Formats: sequence, C-alpha cells, structure tokens
Amino acid sequence: MDSVRLVTDDEQLQEALLRASLQVASKMDFYQPPPVMGQRIYRLIEEVTGEKDLYRDIKDRLSHLGLEIYPKMMPCVERSENPLETSLRLAAAGNIIDLGLNSNLNESEICDAIQLSLKSPFEGNVEKFTNAIAKAGHILYLADNTGEIFFDRLLITQLPREKITFVVRGYPVIGDITMDEARKAGLTRLVEVIDNGSDAPGTILNQCTEDFCQRFEKAELIISKGQGNYGTLSEVAKDIFFLLKAKCPVVARDLGCPVGSLVLQRSTYGRTIEDGRNEKKTEKNVSWPVLEWKYT
Repeated sequence: MDSVRLVTDDEQLQEALLRASLQVASKMDFYQPPPVMGQRIYRLIEEVTGEKDLYRDIKDRLSHLGLEIYPKMMPCVERSENPLETSLRLAAAGNIIDLGLNSNLNESEICDAIQLSLKSPFEGNVEKFTNAIAKAGHILYLADNTGEIFFDRLLITQLPREKITFVVRGYPVIGDITMDEARKAGLTRLVEVIDNGSDAPGTILNQCTEDFCQRFEKAELIISKGQGNYGTLSEVAKDIFFLLKAKCPVVARDLGCPVGSLVLQRSTYGRTIEDGRNEKKTEKNVSWPVLEWKYT
C-alpha cells in the first residue's frame, strides 16, 4: 500500500490497486520465493499507474545519505585490526536500508545500525571467506538495495577488485540498485558493473539475460547481498556466500540465527566444495509463508 500512495492520492485508485494485488497474491504458488510475488505486484502497479520507478525520490535521498556517511565509515575499516571483517560487518549492516521494510529510514537509524554492527556477534567465518576469495578467479557480487551500495563499496575495497564483477538489477524495482545508481556511486570506476536484465527483487535465473547467466555459471564464487537474493538462490548449486541482515523470522529460521543477526553464510553446495566433496545439492521444496516474509 505504501507503494501505491507514492504515486497517487486517489483513494479509489489505491483501493483498486490493493484489491488487484490481493487477487494476484491469492493465486501465488507458495513454493515460489517472495521476490516472485514482489515482481508481479510491482509490475501491476506500473501497468496501472505508468510509473516505472516508484521509489526514485526516496532512493535519491538514501543515496545522498550513504554518500555523506561513507567517509565516516572508512576510518572504522582503516583502523580496524581486521579490516575485512569490519567491512563485512558494515556491508551486512547496510542491508538495513530496505525500502520494502521502511521507506522513512533516516540518517540516525542508519548510524545506529553501523554502531551496533561493530559490537554485535557476527554469524560467519571470515577465514573461510578469505580462503575462498583467494582461490577464486572470477567473483560475482550480486547487489541489493540502492542506499547500501556505499557499504558494499567499503567491502569491495578490501577485495581483489580485478576479480570482481558487480551485478545490479536490470530495471527499477522497490529500492533495488540499477546501473544508474551504480554509476552515480562511482562503482563503475572501481570494478566492472553489469545488470542481470531482470525486474525481480532477487535473482531469478530463468528471467535473467543470457550474458548474466553465462557469467553466473562460469563464476567460481558468488557474493550475494540481501534477503531477496538469498530467497531466490539458496537452493542453487553454486558456491555462494550470502551476506545480509536477517530481518524476519522466516529467513532467520532458515539461516539458523536470531532475527537481527548480521550473517555471512556459505551455501550448502559451497560447503560440499569446502569439505572436499563435489556433489550437486538436491533441491528441496520449501513453502515460504509469503505474508511473513519481508523481502529486499
């Protein structure tokens, strides 16, 4: 409903869009991840209103906030005893900038999240991540929300940039980053940036471009930001490190961590490689409770 209010004050149109969205939801296959639902609903709103980027103004505001906060975060990394772990913590904390959850997020809330991230337990093994990065020749970094791109930039400066290809959405959806925002944030000057050709708030491989899918297949390692990417890739047979803030009970339960945790978790398939095995992960059917999930 927040998305509808962004583009119209007409209460009759708001009601019509809400009813149409509920009708779409009623036909949703609960074995599909919630980003599929998000994609369908935002396509519906775009079709009715003609508005292709509902959150443009809010994304611009959060991008400016990120740009202002970035210089304040750099010393945290530079003075850290473990710069990589600190940058991972900050990149995960940046995942709080999620317009699917809170379109009124302010600088104070972001700064509080940063401070908390430096003190909170971190659900992940940085040493194994470091080893995987060193061994990989080509790494895909799948981005999530627009405002957190500056947090991602901190992490990228700690990685071998010549190995990194940064991936954005093909079209605007909620607050997710596109090529336009990546250019404005200076990412295109640091690493290669491509888009996946999709308008889903996640990575639905059979909807992405052939070029992206080929790169995905050839990549030795993938860094995946956010819950939307986790929901669409957690069952894929690739070596993936999921980096996110667990913002809802469904995701937290699946990851095996408390809600609010900062998480760096390797995919099950990635762990088979780590253990010296090379077996395909058997996909399982997971019924995602759509109304409980808060996707990014």
